[in-house]
Amino acid sequence: MGRVEFLNANAAIAEAALIAGCGFYAGYPITPSSEIPERLSRIMPEKGVPFIMLEDEIASINACVGAAASGVKAMTASSGPGISLKQEAFGEACIMEVPIVVVNAMRGGPSTGLPTRPSQADIMQAKWGTHGDHPVIALAPCNAQEVVFETIRAFNLAEKFRQPVYLLIDGLLTHLHAKVYLPDPEEVEIIDRDQPTVEPEEYYPFDYNYEIPPLAKWWTEDGKSYRFHISSLNHDKTGFPTVVPKYVQWQEKRLQNKILNHIDEIEKFEYYKMDDADVCIVAYGSTAESARVAVDEAREEGLKVGMFRPITIWPLAEKQLKELGDRVKSIIVAELNLGQYLLEVERVIAGKIPIYSVLQAAGVPIRPNQILEKVKNPEKDVEICLSDEEVKSFGGGE
Repeated sequence: MGRVEFLNANAAIAEAALIAGCGFYAGYPITPSSEIPERLSRIMPEKGVPFIMLEDEIASINACVGAAASGVKAMTASSGPGISLKQEAFGEACIMEVPIVVVNAMRGGPSTGLPTRPSQADIMQAKWGTHGDHPVIALAPCNAQEVVFETIRAFNLAEKFRQPVYLLIDGLLTHLHAKVYLPDPEEVEIIDRDQPTVEPEEYYPFDYNYEIPPLAKWWTEDGKSYRFHISSLNHDKTGFPTVVPKYVQWQEKRLQNKILNHIDEIEKFEYYKMDDADVCIVAYGSTAESARVAVDEAREEGLKVGMFRPITIWPLAEKQLKELGDRVKSIIVAELNLGQYLLEVERVIAGKIPIYSVLQAAGVPIRPNQILEKVKNPEKDVEICLSDEEVKSFGGGE
């Protein structure tokens, strides 16, 4: 049996990573993610698992790419400015098809912005932060308990699809404590990367015969040594660089298709009180908890309101959003930014029904009453509505 602890999301991520089999962590402290390495720095050495605090974010993610390529599960964590620095190596992990987990504890920006305040403004950064055509898997849990299982799922998806995976939380979740159940590894599904069945001399790290070629560990229990080349340049099946158009095109298409062909295995979402809903609130992460309360309060007033919550942010839940456009009368998108996921909802719905929004980039959570007000008066702008006492509690002035 597992155990119950009183944890915030950062601590829950640290514990869940070890349950998932994380065998290497490299990072650099940054608010509001610093409790992740702080906790791991105590636990991992006790378990004989490598933990390294490096000189910066760039070195940290590159160390994780190297560790993961050698055969261990690796994770790093940061926040907006640090994630910006990690983008080049994230793209490297994409083209090298190395499974790592990257945690982004989102905070206000651009630049150093609001270091201790919550935000959901890195949604598009997760999708397009690194250059080139590349697939992305990004998960957005809504509370500390869900963080545990989504962290484990992030490792599983990374290993299964040879793909770096984002875990997106925010500055609100990082510091809200809750009762959390931490399962034993035997209680949850743990996926390890496929291993080759051929002899080392017959192994190709990017074999054309596979949708997702197995990524060999550099060592095996029976003493075999799989030595192979791996490059951040476009490469052929051997891992060595190539500019032959048909090989480059094949590689780029396969990177996309290994995700697009398995959408049903990657997508995860929640419908809340949507059976008879006329109005659907679309919200994710911590904002979805405010939306849930708003739905309950709206129901008490006789309003037919429900919520759709994408837990997998990327790939986009396009099929589900299209279905919403056919079954409800309007949609309200609530998010802690100025409309990043809103743009995707508008693109998919394509004018079928009215789409409204509650968008906030002020460094404070969206409250249930703000969403409820939008339900009742969709054409009216929603105010932040902080009292003088609340402004002082957040450290603000006039």
